[in-house]
Amino acid sequence: MGMSQLIKMAVKSIVSNKLRAFLTMLGMIIGVSSVIILVSISQGSSKQISDQIGELGTNLLTVNFYNTDSTSFKEKDISTLKELNGVKEVAPVVSGRVTVKNGKTSSEVSVTGTTSSYQDVRNVKVSSGRFVTDFDNEERLKTAILGSDTATTLFGLSNPIGESVQINGTSYKVVGVLESSGSSLGQSGDSTVLLPIIVAQRLLQNTTISSIYVQAQNENMVNFAKANIESSLSVLFGGSQDNFSVTNQQDVIDTVSSVSNTMSIMLGGIACISLIVGGIGIMNIMLVSVSERTKEIGIRKAIGAQKIDILLQFLIESIVLSSFGGMIGVGLGVSLAKIYSLISGTAISFSIPVIVLSFTFSLLVGVIFGVFPAYKASNMRPIQALRFE
Repeated sequence: MGMSQLIKMAVKSIVSNKLRAFLTMLGMIIGVSSVIILVSISQGSSKQISDQIGELGTNLLTVNFYNTDSTSFKEKDISTLKELNGVKEVAPVVSGRVTVKNGKTSSEVSVTGTTSSYQDVRNVKVSSGRFVTDFDNEERLKTAILGSDTATTLFGLSNPIGESVQINGTSYKVVGVLESSGSSLGQSGDSTVLLPIIVAQRLLQNTTISSIYVQAQNENMVNFAKANIESSLSVLFGGSQDNFSVTNQQDVIDTVSSVSNTMSIMLGGIACISLIVGGIGIMNIMLVSVSERTKEIGIRKAIGAQKIDILLQFLIESIVLSSFGGMIGVGLGVSLAKIYSLISGTAISFSIPVIVLSFTFSLLVGVIFGVFPAYKASNMRPIQALRFE
């Protein structure tokens, strides 16, 4: 019997029991669609975060300090880093949390104290007004630049430039509003206030610099600049490198990608359990089908059908069930992932290898769990099969 005829027989058997066939395929459908949805959301989030990090520039270095009572990095030490080979610009940062208020409206936001170089180093854009200037720091001016969310919360649709806000009870003049930068790594860049670094140190009562953003001269100089910074800071901290860390953007992107890949594998593995459960369902239904069609098997063997013909008949029926379920699962998974993206605004990223792999796995499940029922059917003796009631 030809392969095309066996496939036609399998399809005819499935169509004659539509509801049972659909319930049998349900495990495949849920399994394949779950793999596609979960992995596409995970990879989409990873890509979005990597893009946000990449927007800051591939020549950006971040220096974080782990201060103790005896060791800390002060503002006077910044000039040491500026003079290093490979370093283009340096932006020191002090940070904390403050309460900002306008009239009766108040909000708790993050505060960043920095210098004018921060705008270029971090690629910060101002939607209205201006950024922090060297003059602000030199004269200790109480000026503030609001994040887009902070400006909206405090002033609504009104223009805040030139207005005053209370930060921890002290009046500051609003001189600028930042463009929306969205959120990255779970933190919003719009619920913030930027101040001149010296003013922020007085506000927070902390002269210790928590981190520094360093801009290398170009992409090719990043590793060179990083090595020079580590060497210089090691000398500054008495030969110890336990008080600081220097990372570049690629390190962060690689870490995010590694975590995302691990999560994708884990989520995909969990979703594959549905495929295995679906495979068990296919095996159970095929065993029932073999039992129902025992006389048919006996008649076919009596008129000359070989064991291989019977085995292929039921094995192909199992594969057709799993392949139909896999195809429906692929379509459903892609559709639901797109719907989720539109509703939630979350980025998704479809991976062709993952889609192909999930469909292929569904086919393998059909083969593996269809072998036993097919083998059982092919080994029936014609006389016993014909006598079966």
